[in-house]
Amino acid sequence: MNFFKPGSKNLITDVEGLFIGNSENELINTGSTILSCKDRFIASYRVLGGAPGTRETDLLEPDKLVEKIDALVLSGGSAFGLEAASETVNLLRKDNKGYEVGNNKIPIVPGAIIFDLMNGGEKTWNKNPYIDLANKAYNNLCSSFKLGSYGAGKGATAGNIKGGLGSASLMIGNKYTVGALMVVNSFGSVVVNDTPHFWAAPFEYENEFGGFGNSNKFEPFKEVERASPDDFKKNTVIGVVATDAKLSKAQCKALATVAHDGITRAVFPSHTTFDGDLIFSVSTGEKELEENFNDLLYINQAAALCVSRSIARGVYFASNSPIDTFPSYKNKFKLKV
Repeated sequence: MNFFKPGSKNLITDVEGLFIGNSENELINTGSTILSCKDRFIASYRVLGGAPGTRETDLLEPDKLVEKIDALVLSGGSAFGLEAASETVNLLRKDNKGYEVGNNKIPIVPGAIIFDLMNGGEKTWNKNPYIDLANKAYNNLCSSFKLGSYGAGKGATAGNIKGGLGSASLMIGNKYTVGALMVVNSFGSVVVNDTPHFWAAPFEYENEFGGFGNSNKFEPFKEVERASPDDFKKNTVIGVVATDAKLSKAQCKALATVAHDGITRAVFPSHTTFDGDLIFSVSTGEKELEENFNDLLYINQAAALCVSRSIARGVYFASNSPIDTFPSYKNKFKLKV
């Protein structure tokens, strides 16, 4: 039996207790994604891109008072999409969830957004649509969900093809489960020089994103040279890594930091000045972490691997709508996916 292998669903929800809710608006070509858990959970984050859009992330630093949070929100819509996290706070309050302060419960909901305002959708709304998208995503919370053009990945782009919502998981022996959920909206490309070969190919399990293997056609900086000024306005990879191992906030901070290696291995170039690349990290605390240096190392590296695979899977499963400005992976390379 392999020491590392995908979980039964090969989704972040292989980490027991996690739930994902997605919603989309076809006309606007955007969407939102909510991650919640059966109990409040420890979380942290790390930003390595130069242009992030976030909410409540300061609370996730190891030195801050609040130890556990109630949900995480990933959304399209740039600054408008942060309203999805605000609405999620309202929804959690109705369900009597949150951080207890006297007789009050205050839901803690950090969030991050991608810029998808130039993807062909109708953007002349009068009412912020991300309030309704949050409601729909919250009502869709479950342990199974689709990949590709769903949730916050609905209107995403990746280089010169469609981006998407991706997820993957790994089981570490019989001890721990690690998973990732990524929204791919990168300036950089996830494929090598306009071939169907993913940068993440070396980390693929059982043809989970086509089995095309590695490419030998890498030309340094070709992806930068092809850029137009508009390309620098359509960027950011955001996501979540999670484990059932019991980690402290400081260990979660380290987990989020190492997980960014997964973006670097799957997107070229990554972490640019124009990207808001961010990863949240989550510990559900279901399993005690053994006092074993290797266990923490395995968890961190498994998270980075899941991030790379999630990025490729999100793009691989993306689909086109009539208003898209870029072809999907399967349409560009004329593949049946």
